[in-house]
Amino acid sequence: MRIDKYLWCMRYYKTRNMVTEACKKNHVTVNGLVAKPSKEVFPTDKITFRKDQITQIITVLDIPENRVGAKLVDIYRRNDTPAEAYQHLELLKLSKEHYRKNGTGRPTKKDRRDIDEFLPSPTLPEEEGDEPS
Repeated sequence: MRIDKYLWCMRYYKTRNMVTEACKKNHVTVNGLVAKPSKEVFPTDKITFRKDQITQIITVLDIPENRVGAKLVDIYRRNDTPAEAYQHLELLKLSKEHYRKNGTGRPTKKDRRDIDEFLPSPTLPEEEGDEPS
């Protein structure tokens, strides 16, 4: 089975086109060699690919006939990605929150109404020559 179809069947990528782009950018290797999208994959092959800012390592156990359900993925592959990689991903997510908290920036409609309710409404100064009759 082709590497692009295999990674799509294993639900690592949403479309085969996304896998093809990853292969063209040299983000996918099979047994330590950069893989083109048409590279054939066999059981016991070790696939390494970069996705979501971590390098994932999987070992092919079996080749599926077609795309499989999420619950059946573990039958066809073994995930050898170190736990430190997932911890690193969590740290990256936490560091992003540090730089910009959710809800900061432009106020939402509700925030704007709360601000308007809190602040006194601005009054326009009346000109001296125009008095109401």
